Amino acid sequence: MAMTTPKLRLELDGIPTYLPGRPPVAGDDVPAFKLSSNENPYPPLPGVLEAVAAAAATFNRYPDHGCSELTAELAKRFDVPAGHVATGTGSVGVAQQLLQVTSGPGDEVMYAWRSFEAYPIVTQISGARSVRVPLDADEAHDLDAMADAITERTRLIFVCNPNNPTGTVVRRAALERFLDRVPADTLVVLDEAYREFNTDPDVPDGIDLYRDRPNVAVLRTFSKAYGLAGLRVGFAVAHEPVAAALRKTAVPFGVSQVAQDAAVASLRAEPALLERVASLVTERARVVRALTGQGWTVPETQANFVWLRLGDRTLDFAAACERAGASVRPFAGDGARITVAEPEANDLLLRAAEEFRKEL
Repeated sequence: MAMTTPKLRLELDGIPTYLPGRPPVAGDDVPAFKLSSNENPYPPLPGVLEAVAAAAATFNRYPDHGCSELTAELAKRFDVPAGHVATGTGSVGVAQQLLQVTSGPGDEVMYAWRSFEAYPIVTQISGARSVRVPLDADEAHDLDAMADAITERTRLIFVCNPNNPTGTVVRRAALERFLDRVPADTLVVLDEAYREFNTDPDVPDGIDLYRDRPNVAVLRTFSKAYGLAGLRVGFAVAHEPVAAALRKTAVPFGVSQVAQDAAVASLRAEPALLERVASLVTERARVVRALTGQGWTVPETQANFVWLRLGDRTLDFAAACERAGASVRPFAGDGARITVAEPEANDLLLRAAEEFRKEL
């Protein structure tokens, strides 16, 4: 007998499923490393575990709904009004809220492709239509093509800088030209989840650009450089109307007190953060040199990962890396994103890449 089920939104039909990075599979006497999720390989920053332990004693209480201490710390750190800060469950959680406050059926959301795989998911959930603009030949945003694709229905534009998964960046002059072409009533979201790893002085800090552009919002996260991926805390910096709308749509008590206190402690440990980031940047340069020396084409990256465009060999490459003890993030038919991790993990990955290269 056929069973009647509740009616669900048609927008959910065919929605892509977010695929997290695969965990490594350890073999006998073979170390295994996860290079598939862009996680920070270092332990929490100084003072963070102590803050987490203290917060754990209050599990029986709701967290601070307004994230007041974290908001104040972020406002001080970035020299912005506290009313311009909105927190959420990682930058992807705030990104979904941005869709909620700007876009619905009949609206368009634009982003480069390939870029962060959550963009099409949160767009489809909102009922809006994705407008995907292909990356250019250098695996970077084609901002001219994106500007040409803007219509009266464009409500939100994501610019992922550095771009996930290619690591490429948009530089100041090109980004400012693009912003000048965007209508004032269209929100541009500068997704800077990997900002801390950038060493290119021509790449602007999105918060500098937001200050005199009311239609620019900046996304940041504590999941990557700060090493709090498991606690789910991120934030946006935006002008008051947008930030206030984000606070209205926030899941009540969504950011745990543990996450809030860990984020505050992380912000106060900036010297250690900079040291760890510098170490990963050094490893990044070593990995890129080694891969290019093997004959791979590696786009210039300013993130904590590298990108190899492998086409129809992508899944084969990922399988070969996994057999060697390193899980990478494959995007079938396109390429593989490889997190820069501790030296031992990077060495293992480089050996696997060299062996695979010999088979091409």
